[in-house]
Amino acid sequence: MVESPAVDGGVLQTVRAKLPEFTGALQRVAEQVVADPAGAARATIVELAERSGTSPATITRFCRALGFEGYAELRLGIAEETGRARAAGWSVDIGREIQPDDPLDRVLGQIMAADTKAMQDTAALLDLREVERAADAITRAARVTIFGASGSALVGEEMQFSLHRIGVPAWAWTDLHNGLAAAALLRRGDVALGISHSGQTRETIEMLAESGGRGATTVALTSFPRSPLAELADVVLLTASQATTFRPDALSARHPQLVVLDLLYVAVAQRTYDRAHAAFQLTAHAVDGHKQRTTP
Repeated sequence: MVESPAVDGGVLQTVRAKLPEFTGALQRVAEQVVADPAGAARATIVELAERSGTSPATITRFCRALGFEGYAELRLGIAEETGRARAAGWSVDIGREIQPDDPLDRVLGQIMAADTKAMQDTAALLDLREVERAADAITRAARVTIFGASGSALVGEEMQFSLHRIGVPAWAWTDLHNGLAAAALLRRGDVALGISHSGQTRETIEMLAESGGRGATTVALTSFPRSPLAELADVVLLTASQATTFRPDALSARHPQLVVLDLLYVAVAQRTYDRAHAAFQLTAHAVDGHKQRTTP
C-alpha cells in the first residue's frame, strides 16, 4: 500500500479541507465522516453508505479521492486519529453537541479539546517555508495592508497592532471601498494579507486581487488551499479548525489564525531585531504613563 498523505496531515482535517471541492454524493460522505468520525471508524462500507445516502461504490471513490486504496485504510486512519485524541486525555467527544443543560466544566472541556486539536492540526498543515516567505516580504515592504471581514477583521486588526508596535507600517481594512482604494495605491514590494477562513469572502478576494494587480506580494490566511483566495495569492498560510456548538468553523478558526499570525509577527521581529526592539521600547514607554501605579 502507498502511504497516504491524508494520514500524515490528519484524515479528518484533510476531509474538512476538501469539503468545498466535493459535490453531490462525495460531499454527503464527507459530511457524514466529519459529523461522526468515531461512527465512521466503526461502520462497514455498507453502513457508511446507508448513513450518507450513497452507495459502496461512492465510498470507494471517496477513499481514493483522499489517497487511500480502499475503505479499510480510511477506517484505520480515522480510528488512529480518534484514538490519539483519547490517548491525549480528551475525555470528551469533540464532535458532540453541547447541550443547554451541560455543566460549564464539560463545556470548558469541549472547547479546550476542540481548540487543542485545531492548534495541532494547524501545526501539521502549516508550511513553515511559506511563513518565511511572508516574513521576508513584510520585512522588505514599504507598507503592509491587511484585509478581512467579520471575525477575520478582528484577527487582522490584531496583526496590524502587533506590526505597528515594532515599526512596520501596516493598515487593516474592512470596508470594501476603503480597502480597494488602499489596494490601488500599493506598489511592487508592498504586501497585502487577506484573511478568510473559507477563502470565499468576496470582499476580501476583491481587495487581494486588486493588490496583486498593482504588483504587491499577496498572502492568504485560510483553511482551504484550493479556495479562490488561496489560488490568487503568492503565499498561502493554512489553518485548521474544530467546530463546536455555538462556534461554527469560522469562529473556531480564530485561535489558530492568531497563532499563525503570531508566528509570522515573531518571524518579522527576528528579521528586524534592532529596529523592532527600539520601536517596541519607544511605544511601550509612550503608554507607560497611563498605567495604574501600585503602591507598596
